[in-house]
Amino acid sequence: QVSIVESGGGLVQPGESLRLSCVISTDILRFYVMGWYRQAPGNERELVAIIHSGGTINYLATVKGRFTVSMDNAKNSMYLQMNNLKPEDTALYYCNARQRRALGGDYDYWGQGTRVTVSS
Repeated sequence: QVSIVESGGGLVQPGESLRLSCVISTDILRFYVMGWYRQAPGNERELVAIIHSGGTINYLATVKGRFTVSMDNAKNSMYLQMNNLKPEDTALYYCNARQRRALGGDYDYWGQGTRVTVSS
């Protein structure tokens, strides 16, 4: 059983920073892609940043240049450094890990989320 725990969310003012952490209960090398998603009230869940096992990283256009995703394989962890936060970044942020199934297809693991609120 894989568990994912996010932390690091909070209430900050516009322009401030937060660092989200995602700790997974197993070797993260088993996942071929990991990412951060977010969901604001009334909106669908959207991809914020994704990192592939080969090292390719992609960001949501509106966070590019402000957010940085990174991984620490030794700690089975992924991080999201968020700088210059804006009110529109307010959302519940989720960590995702995707694994290939032996018989084909993918399986997604999700955490419970950590809430980020940006408000003056």
